[in-house]
Amino acid sequence: MKYIESLDELHGHYGVPGPASTEKEADWFTPEYRRIIEAAPFLALATGGPEGLDCSPRGDLPGQLVRVLDDRTLALPDRRGNDRIDSLRNIVRDPRVALMFLIPGSGNALRVNGTARLTADAALCDSFRMQGKSPRTIAIIRAETIYFQCARAVIRAQLWEPHAKPDLPTPGQILAAMTKGAVGGPTYDQEWPERAAKTMW
Repeated sequence: MKYIESLDELHGHYGVPGPASTEKEADWFTPEYRRIIEAAPFLALATGGPEGLDCSPRGDLPGQLVRVLDDRTLALPDRRGNDRIDSLRNIVRDPRVALMFLIPGSGNALRVNGTARLTADAALCDSFRMQGKSPRTIAIIRAETIYFQCARAVIRAQLWEPHAKPDLPTPGQILAAMTKGAVGGPTYDQEWPERAAKTMW
């Protein structure tokens, strides 16, 4: 198998992007892009660090997922999760981040690239309080490029179409298989919905 190993080879295969692909890029939150961000309940956060790359799902109510602080700055609260803090450890050592916002029912994604710093400012954390719980840290993200991604990927994936419940391994089954039964199993799966409901925020 021959691999593409130079930019010249790569550009030879793809050519020059059209204006619809390049003119959509901004370095600030235009009114249209701000509306999308404020309506989004989900994003994927990509970071990198010495151990490698990470991509973390972040979900919340629209308007609580992130907050637009100014035309180039977002505040992203760190809600309850698995406490691995992979993304946060990466941000402390390498501030580069990429975000992809998704909105159910919309084919387009919104991409934001920039840099992030973490704060545990009490007042800011408390301003994101939900059900009596405040996030422990907030990522302050300075945007450098913002643009929408066309709907082809979402359409191909039929992402928002009705789907039957997939027959997939459960978290309890995965954990049990990887730990030879020391962790996980049916009890883990049975208890998870109640545990999650108590620790959602």
